[in-house]
Amino acid sequence: MADPAAPPQPGSHMVTCVKFGKRMEGLDRVPWKGELGQRLYDNVSKEAWKLWIEHSKMIMNEYRLNPLDPQSQKVMEEQLEQFFFGEGAKLPEGYIPQKAKS
Repeated sequence: MADPAAPPQPGSHMVTCVKFGKRMEGLDRVPWKGELGQRLYDNVSKEAWKLWIEHSKMIMNEYRLNPLDPQSQKVMEEQLEQFFFGEGAKLPEGYIPQKAKS
């Protein structure tokens, strides 16, 4: 029997991704605190999370946010929820993600 304390094996956490609408490899860990973090872990694929990372860089720069500032963190949390679960959740029809830079 598998050790429940052992870290999950890569590829073992599958989700139905809210961005892509299909079964994909999920995140390795909860990416945000609280209930939103759990929703992300349960519903967001690694590929969709890469899209968020790129989008979040743009938000940080455009709004000149400081990741250590509580107000900036609140703005990012709102943007994060909107990105995955709000109006902007669905990708345009026929969207092909850019290859991630290594």
